[in-house]
Amino acid sequence: MSKFFDSITDELRRFIAEQHVFFVATAPLADDGHVNLSPKGLDSFRVLSPHQVAYLDMTGSGNETSAHLAENGRITFMFCAFDGPPDIVRLYGTGRTILPGTPAWDALAPQFTLFTGVRQIIVADIHKAQTSCGYAVPYFDYVGQRDTLIKYWEVKGDAYKAEYQANKNASSIDGLPTPLSESITE
Repeated sequence: MSKFFDSITDELRRFIAEQHVFFVATAPLADDGHVNLSPKGLDSFRVLSPHQVAYLDMTGSGNETSAHLAENGRITFMFCAFDGPPDIVRLYGTGRTILPGTPAWDALAPQFTLFTGVRQIIVADIHKAQTSCGYAVPYFDYVGQRDTLIKYWEVKGDAYKAEYQANKNASSIDGLPTPLSESITE
């Protein structure tokens, strides 16, 4: 059964740390805008305090989360147990994008392994956590993390990454600007 918490408890923190994948959901304010739901992996998620989390965001084909956060800040994270007891944890909050080269980046980046291809850090202030059963979530065996994206950016290099981000990460599929677009035009 569902249970709500005003913060991330030690038990929730342990559960989150044991998961190999998490999901991030955001949405624009427009009724016809696209809701975004993204799976994330690698060792990229950190619980910073009972009310704050962050994850290292890699350069990818879109930048919906960052655009939605710039517009309205709403964000939800979900963690599912694919082995062990059938549990789900959701974190509800408001988030923001932290870009490289800023004081906030310099403060947060040491908490992460800075993989090749990193784009930004997403930070969220959590106002509610929820547990629920995962009775219908199937079992999966964890084999390992994929390193395809990291290897891709190692081969392509920083110059290509900057061009790619300017072309594919400066706005959402609905045309909302991302904070990255401001750093590209400076």
